[in-house]
Amino acid sequence: MALASTLTSAFGARFPALQGLVPWLRWLARRLLAGAGAVAAISIIVFGATQALPSDPARMVLGPEAPESSVLTLQRQLGLDRPVAEQYLRWAARLAQGDLGSSLDSHVPVLQLVQARAGNSASLLAGVLAVVVPLALGAGCWLALHRDRWIDRKAVSALIVLKAVPNFALGIGLVMLFSTTVFRLLPAVSLLEPGRSPWSQPAFLILPLATLALAGLPYLIRLVRSAMIEALDSEYVLAARLRGVTERRVVWTHALPNALIPAVQGLALTLSVLLGGTLIVEVVFTYPGLGSALNAAIEMRDIPVIQAIVLLVAAGVVLINLCADLLTVLLTPKLRTALGAQP
Repeated sequence: MALASTLTSAFGARFPALQGLVPWLRWLARRLLAGAGAVAAISIIVFGATQALPSDPARMVLGPEAPESSVLTLQRQLGLDRPVAEQYLRWAARLAQGDLGSSLDSHVPVLQLVQARAGNSASLLAGVLAVVVPLALGAGCWLALHRDRWIDRKAVSALIVLKAVPNFALGIGLVMLFSTTVFRLLPAVSLLEPGRSPWSQPAFLILPLATLALAGLPYLIRLVRSAMIEALDSEYVLAARLRGVTERRVVWTHALPNALIPAVQGLALTLSVLLGGTLIVEVVFTYPGLGSALNAAIEMRDIPVIQAIVLLVAAGVVLINLCADLLTVLLTPKLRTALGAQP
């Protein structure tokens, strides 16, 4: 943390006109260093977990009938005969240089494999965000404005039940409803054509996207509803109403901005959960993303691919939480004032 303070102080001395940004930069540098430390700690856990897998990667590559001498030779070539600590340091050094190694199964560079699949997963998550955020804000605000009515009670009960259903069960239910026994409107598996954007093949995106949206909406809607009710019952909203401010302006100008603060943190938590849920949903629908690649790598004990994907997901969670913290500070006047007042 002292490094962050030193760098930001040097920045302020070099650019006096931007001196007011120094507290923000110091806070951001500390958060970045903490995030990097978290990713480093996770990398140790991931590496240790892959080393604890019961089967031998060299034996998986060569097959069960391969002679023991060939297995030992491949282990030496891959460095699997080295102590675990030495293997980790070598892997971390290559990782710091952007080298994720090569797949033990396909012999393709892991970076190339991950890049090809990460784009599909990112497209799926972007579609989920585009659906979940406006629906959660709109439904949460509407339920807060109609609280304690029969529609509010029924909707909250339905959201609680929906939240209890696992992702894979939602996916299987949607497949049964729209792909097999009832309507047969959509494909049951997402067999995307290679080289084409997922958005150019929307039929294959609908069911995975709907599954993840249904998994994330219940929590966010209830969170926005609770935050809006708390904001509508606050003293500043009461004062605005006493001054004759219209109800529409009270809702959109006074209540909603304050309700967004817990909603941002809730969205970060939901996104973190959806990152893991995406891996499961992709397997259910055979969607060619990181989840299906991770599932295939686990089956083949393809350790470099497993390590790269799990570490990428962990880094994504850290980045999501960093962005949520930054938005929370920007939306909260007290936090902005406190941060700007730091020496």
